[in-house]
Amino acid sequence: MSSGKLVTQREMSRQNGIVQPLLTDLYQITMAYAYWKSGKVNDVAVFDLFFRTNPFQGEFTIFAGLEECLKFLENFHYSDSDIEYLKQTLPSDIEQEFFDYLKDLTCNDVKLSAIEEGSVVFPRVPLLRIEGPLIITQLLETTLLTLVNFASLMATNAARYRMVAGKNISLLEFGLRRAQGPDGGLSASKYSYIGGFDGTSNVLAGKMFNIPVKGTHAHSFVTSFSTLDDLQHVTVTHPETKAQYNLFQLSLDWRKKLSTIIGVSPEEASDGELAALISYAQAFPSGFLALVDTYDVKRYNFQALPTRHNAGYNSNCGSNVTIQIPTIRSTRGYSTVERTLRSGLLNFCSVALALNDCGHRALGVRIDSGDLAYLSILARDTFRQVAESCQLPWFNDLTIVASNDINEETILSLHEQGHAIDCFGIGTHLVTCQRQPALGCVYKLVEINGQPRIKLSQDVAKVTIPGHKEGYRLFGADGHALVDLLQRSNERPPAVGRKVLCRHPFQEAKRAYVIPSKVEHLYKVYWSEGRICTAPKPLSEVRERVQASLRTLRQDIKRNLNPTPYKIMFPQVAVSDDLYNFIHDLWLQNAPIGELS
Repeated sequence: MSSGKLVTQREMSRQNGIVQPLLTDLYQITMAYAYWKSGKVNDVAVFDLFFRTNPFQGEFTIFAGLEECLKFLENFHYSDSDIEYLKQTLPSDIEQEFFDYLKDLTCNDVKLSAIEEGSVVFPRVPLLRIEGPLIITQLLETTLLTLVNFASLMATNAARYRMVAGKNISLLEFGLRRAQGPDGGLSASKYSYIGGFDGTSNVLAGKMFNIPVKGTHAHSFVTSFSTLDDLQHVTVTHPETKAQYNLFQLSLDWRKKLSTIIGVSPEEASDGELAALISYAQAFPSGFLALVDTYDVKRYNFQALPTRHNAGYNSNCGSNVTIQIPTIRSTRGYSTVERTLRSGLLNFCSVALALNDCGHRALGVRIDSGDLAYLSILARDTFRQVAESCQLPWFNDLTIVASNDINEETILSLHEQGHAIDCFGIGTHLVTCQRQPALGCVYKLVEINGQPRIKLSQDVAKVTIPGHKEGYRLFGADGHALVDLLQRSNERPPAVGRKVLCRHPFQEAKRAYVIPSKVEHLYKVYWSEGRICTAPKPLSEVRERVQASLRTLRQDIKRNLNPTPYKIMFPQVAVSDDLYNFIHDLWLQNAPIGELS
């Protein structure tokens, strides 16, 4: 989807092909037949879609998936083949008239209200309110749940990664190969971008959703080269002068010159790896970002190398540049400066400097294994040494990308160790949401034909909040959100500066007055009378909405470890005094009365 305009009907259909009325549970259709058979065709229902607990042991959730829900409503139609399949699947004694009814069924009489996509949301607050004929609103249940559940979970997971990484580190989604199938992979790419990631490796997601696509090469590319003789093409064109340069010879010359700086002799570095990096740089001279951890080399003691203090070593660096060997400093508190170097650093720096001679600047390196904090610092120190020695300040700022099974705890640990990583590539833990694989949204009937409905349970957490409701977010004087308040729809909305009694839905003693400095009405009507009446925002704007919405929460609510509940007195949502009394009156009316003898 283009980020600057609404997609056409044809584009929506193409992007939404798998989401259709048969993408549902069988019992939705059997219930629809039972409703139809019972003469409930004209009954009007209200359903709430909400969740009961925030994911990942956190205290917030990001709402996502609304655009896909609207596409589903717009394209809802049982095709001839759908009807034929249902005839074969359902019992043979179902009347033909029911199938005729399904064939003509649309969402024209459905009304969908929702919280804005990309908003921070909390348990028990309806994300969607669906109103309309009972049968069609019932048939929507499973599909709406599947569209909202994973989308919101993914966006929340991505937002958490963005917060722990910090705003100055880039995040790339690398999870397609580990995702739960192609549809899961596409959804993960889309909603990780909404949650704050900067790009994806998923090319189809890039095309469909206008997400920046990023990537380099794999270890297999490096190991496909054995010797320098494997190189077939070695020239690179200068972007301005159009002169041809021999990248192979320049890289060999630089490797010889740099070996004294990096502490690895050319004989100790892999020629196959050098050939691979030359080949990749020749293919992408202005986008050279190389994987550098394919081969290990020996350990070297830098104290044995010449330094300013013990040798005053100088070496011609080519093109009137003099290499000055800087003093080697210890890293990460080690008592010696002995460190393990990799063949990739010498080979990468050699090719990068050769590219510089050809008028191109390399982008950086990717590290995919080992001690990421240690190796990133080692790479940064190496770049700093080369930058100082060759008088090329930009070399110090080369990007260091880290991948390799990274999760939230990994990033926090790397921060504590003082890493030098500029970008994280994250796959498995992000796209599979390993810490919590499901959000647990539910879809509950709260009103039928104007009469409220309540689901009772011994587990109070499963008791529903009945009736047609409106939701408001109340803000304090410091600009932070204080509490979400649900009211009956016929109540007067809360107002700025006016005292509001907020109550726990089920515990009488938990109540508090709030005087809001700002009141935000949570719901907008997005679908009514057979059309989208509030256009969904482009992906880029939903992405901005996520960060803006998160800024309304206090930092202690968003922290990774032991976050403070959104509002400690309430289970993330409060109800008005009127709604509280309404809930409990209805509860008493519907609760069975025991008998003792």
